[in-house]
Amino acid sequence: MPTLMPAAVEGEILWLGRVTRPVGPDLIVHGAPVAEMPVTLAGFSAEIHAGLTRPSCTRVRDLHPVGTEIRNVRQLTVVSAEELEAIAAALGLEAVDPGWLGASMVVRGIPDFTHVPPSSRLQNATGATIVVDMENRPCTQVARTIETGRPGHGKAFKAAAEGRRGVTAWVEREGVFRIGDRLRLFVPAQRAWAGAGRPAAAAETAAATAATAATAAATAAAG
Repeated sequence: MPTLMPAAVEGEILWLGRVTRPVGPDLIVHGAPVAEMPVTLAGFSAEIHAGLTRPSCTRVRDLHPVGTEIRNVRQLTVVSAEELEAIAAALGLEAVDPGWLGASMVVRGIPDFTHVPPSSRLQNATGATIVVDMENRPCTQVARTIETGRPGHGKAFKAAAEGRRGVTAWVEREGVFRIGDRLRLFVPAQRAWAGAGRPAAAAETAAATAATAATAAATAAAG
């Protein structure tokens, strides 16, 4: 039985790009468009975030010491054209350059794109497939980049991009992505996690477990 189900919507690639060099002390993101994107299991070789592994960063410091070699699930950054338009409107700009965000791919046609479930797949007609890792979060580097290019507009980026920053992804099946490609979306066939945001329910469960244990102990003592 399939565990990944095709969604009722498809996307279209409008833009492809890469980050050309690491962010330096000036915190400027250097992104540039590309005509096509050949990918291997290590990602897009012309992109600085390519690689099967990467040094861990502060995003996962609660799990690993910074600099620990871990699996690279941040090979690519995918953003939504509709969400970029919303960010631009919030910043008072006509448009937001995807290169400012260090984007790898801009997709149109998938609603609420930033919140596509982790482990969803995006696949083109030739079979090239990427896996959504998780929501990407707005950062100071992008804010500084926008502020440098369009003074007076970058400082509000983190607030404007909250919930609209797109996702990070990694390559599951090699191939080539091109502008104009249609992308099929496959999502995990499972319900949402019931434990998320339910501290009261968790406390009730813990209390019930403790009560059961106490009853069992009292019964054993009486016997």
